[in-house]
Amino acid sequence: MELSWLSWLYEAVAFVITWIHTGYSTFLNPDSGLTWALTIITLTVLMRICIFPLFLKQMRSSKKMQELAPKVADLRKRYKNDKQRMNQEVMALYQGAGANPLGGCLPVLAQFPIFIGMFTVLNAMASGQPKFGMTQELVDSAGKAHIFGAPLPAYFFMPEQDLVALDATPLTTRIVLALFVALSSLTTFLTVRQSVTRSMAQMPDNPMAQQQKILMWISPLFAFFSLNFPLGLILYWVTTNVWTLGQQHWFYSRHPMPQFDAKGNVIPVKPKPSMVQRLRKTTPEVEEAPAPPPQPKIVRNQPTKQSRSKRTGSKKS
Repeated sequence: MELSWLSWLYEAVAFVITWIHTGYSTFLNPDSGLTWALTIITLTVLMRICIFPLFLKQMRSSKKMQELAPKVADLRKRYKNDKQRMNQEVMALYQGAGANPLGGCLPVLAQFPIFIGMFTVLNAMASGQPKFGMTQELVDSAGKAHIFGAPLPAYFFMPEQDLVALDATPLTTRIVLALFVALSSLTTFLTVRQSVTRSMAQMPDNPMAQQQKILMWISPLFAFFSLNFPLGLILYWVTTNVWTLGQQHWFYSRHPMPQFDAKGNVIPVKPKPSMVQRLRKTTPEVEEAPAPPPQPKIVRNQPTKQSRSKRTGSKKS
């Protein structure tokens, strides 16, 4: 059911989709699946670039939590019989250092409105009726777009007569949708696994470690809810998962896990070299030829000019 107070969000998403699609239509077929796939991927990338500062804030907060891990471990040992006092002291430590344990929720919360907007707009396209400022021409174009034979607005349990109306083969459409759902499940698992593995490494004694492991293995199951989502929305979800994987890998490689000495002090760790730096190391450097040694200056002994009398042997009278 559409929420009227979110109409501004749906109209904003529809406007950005129309703007991006119009740009690609200047040199691509506006009704092709490639054009619409690029439109959705571009929308996803733009959205992730906009929330990139939230990601950096989340990662910096996580880094501070890593550095505070020895102090947190001491507090847990000190107040192991008083969980309420322990939680208060841990939260006070985090607040004093500017670390937010809930900072990891910020990028997810920021994506949620876009996800709802995409879901609503694509459902409107699937109904074939122009809404939220979209034209009938744009809606018809989305209905004609096929990605590997599956219509962009189609979902797995769409009735066959509706699929036929979209000029699609029901069996082919469901196979393509099943593959995209499986890809969505896989990328969701890899994204959560990457984050949970890092979290467990930075806090080995975290009491929530078991719950995080359970979440890691359950998270792919949530992707199967996308069987009721249009193909365009599943493509959006796969794209954002791939972006998250690359983004987290980039940050983790530049900010490795801190090491601690016996006193719990942080030992600086050099970040892993980037791909460009690794390529520079593997590329043999051309050694410049050494400059030739300076040649000794040749001194020619010129005969001194003698007087005429000395040259002839005569005496001067």
